[in-house]
Amino acid sequence: MTIVCDLSSGRCKPCEGGVPALTREEAQVLMAQLEEGWQISDDGKQIFRDFSFKGFYRTMAFVNAMAWIANNENHHPDFEVGYNHCLVRFTTHAIDGLSENDFICAAKVDALNP
Repeated sequence: MTIVCDLSSGRCKPCEGGVPALTREEAQVLMAQLEEGWQISDDGKQIFRDFSFKGFYRTMAFVNAMAWIANNENHHPDFEVGYNHCLVRFTTHAIDGLSENDFICAAKVDALNP
């Protein structure tokens, strides 16, 4: 596996399947490059983080900025939005697990949170 040195400046690569998902050990190496708060799911197939905000407007501004990143990278998270929080989950559906794309997008989302 080739690991991007600075995830936030990386670019997602198209993934149509046919490649193995990251192992938990490989995912842990990439997790070290993300801000505190991200977790790997028990099954090792996704990473997630719950972002907190002061009010609905700031939450929605974050969601819109995250949507812009996801669209530019063509790699889209699952997320749940509430009044003052947004739970973000990344996985690579085509391989039913984690890819470097998940970590690249997570790092870019980290950069949105003050």
